[in-house]
Amino acid sequence: MKLKDKFFIFSLISSVFTAMVTHAQVKTGIDMLQESNFSVLVGKRVGLLTNPTGVDRNMRSTVDILYAAKEVNLTTLFAPEHGIRGSELAGASVANTVDKSTGLTVYSLHGKTKTPTADMLKNVDAIVYDIQDIGCRSYTFISSLGNVMTAAAQYNKEVIVLDRPNPLGGEKVEGPIVRTGFFSFVSQFDVPYIYGLTVGELAGLINNERPVEKRCRLTVVKMEGWKRNMTFRETGLPWVLTSPQIPTPEAAIAYPMSGIVGELNAIQIGVGYTLPFQVFAAEWVDGEALAKAMNRLALPGLYFRPITFKPYFGISSGHPVSGVQIYITDYSKAMLTEVQWYVAQELHRMYPNHDLFKLGNLKNYAMFDNVCGTSQVRLQLTKRYQVEDVLKLWRGDAEAFKVRSAAFKLYE
Repeated sequence: MKLKDKFFIFSLISSVFTAMVTHAQVKTGIDMLQESNFSVLVGKRVGLLTNPTGVDRNMRSTVDILYAAKEVNLTTLFAPEHGIRGSELAGASVANTVDKSTGLTVYSLHGKTKTPTADMLKNVDAIVYDIQDIGCRSYTFISSLGNVMTAAAQYNKEVIVLDRPNPLGGEKVEGPIVRTGFFSFVSQFDVPYIYGLTVGELAGLINNERPVEKRCRLTVVKMEGWKRNMTFRETGLPWVLTSPQIPTPEAAIAYPMSGIVGELNAIQIGVGYTLPFQVFAAEWVDGEALAKAMNRLALPGLYFRPITFKPYFGISSGHPVSGVQIYITDYSKAMLTEVQWYVAQELHRMYPNHDLFKLGNLKNYAMFDNVCGTSQVRLQLTKRYQVEDVLKLWRGDAEAFKVRSAAFKLYE
C-alpha cells in the first residue's frame, strides 16, 4: 500500500473517530456535571469510584477532570474489578495502590475488602460513581456501587452517580430475580438478569427498597438526550472497553447470550478469540449442522452462521473449533439470554455424550447457579435438556419487575 493511501485511510479513521467523539447526541453524567460547574461537589471532599470507562464525550478521564477542577476537592480514588486502569483479569484480586497522575491513594474494592471501610472514607464527604456498565446483574460494577451505598449509609456519606447509557437499552428485561440463598457478588440485588435500567435508575431502586436506616443520601446526575430505545451506537458516544473481553458495544450485547453457559468452562464462547461472547464452538461440533439446527428453531430476531477458528487462549487454545456465530437481525425481538439455553438443548440432542455440565469438570455449580440467581435453571434444564422446561422460570419475573421499576425511571 502506498504511503499516501495509508495516510488517507488513517485520516479517514481519525475524522470518523473525531466526529464520533465531538458530535455526541447524548451527554453523560460527567458532561452534565461539568456544565453545572460541579455544583453538587462544591465544598465537599470527594472520593471517586471509576475505571477507564469514566470519560467525558471528549475522552477526558473523570479522574483528571475532577482533579483539575478548582471547584472540586478530589481526595481519594476507589478501584472496582479489573482495577482503576482496567488492567486486571476477570475475578483477579486488585491491590491498593497510588495513582501516578494524581498521587492519590487508590483503594481496591475488589480485593481483601469489597466495601469501603471507615478508614478509606475518613477524608471523604461524597463518593462519586462513574463507570460504564453493560446492564447485566452479574457484571460486578453495580455490586461495588451497592457496597459503596451501604458504606455511605453507615458512615453518613453522600453517593453521587454520574449516569451513563445502558448498552442493552432501557426496554429489555430478561431472567429471574435472585432467589434466597443465591445472593452473591455476581447477583447482589433481587433484579432480573437483564434489568433494563441505567445505573442511576438502578441505584434509585436499590436505595429506595432498602430499610430506611440503610439508605444513603443519593444524587443522580442525569444524562441529556438518552432514550430508552437507543442502541449505544446511536448515542454518538465513544465506547471504552468495559473489561478485557468487552471491547465493543456488540460484545456487551453478546455477553448475556453466552456468558452464563460460559461459567461451565465447557465450550468456546469466543473469549480467547476475536468474537468474545458471540460464538458457541468446540472441537467436537459440526458448525454447519449446528447452524442448521439453530436456524430451524426460528428464534425471533436471530440468525446463526457456521464458523471455524482457532482460539488464541482459553478453551481449546490453538486447536480448530467449529460452531456458530450469533447475528442479531431484529434486536427488539431477540431474547438475548435464552440463546444459550437453546444452544445447550440442540448440542445435547446432537451430541448426547458431550454434556456441557460435565465437560468442564466442575466440582460444583455454585458460580453458574449464582449467576442465574437460582439452582432451578440448572436442575430443570438438565432433566431432559428441553428449553420449554425452564421458560416459565426464566420469564416469570419480567413483567412484575417492569411494574416495580417504573417509578425509578428517569428517561422516556
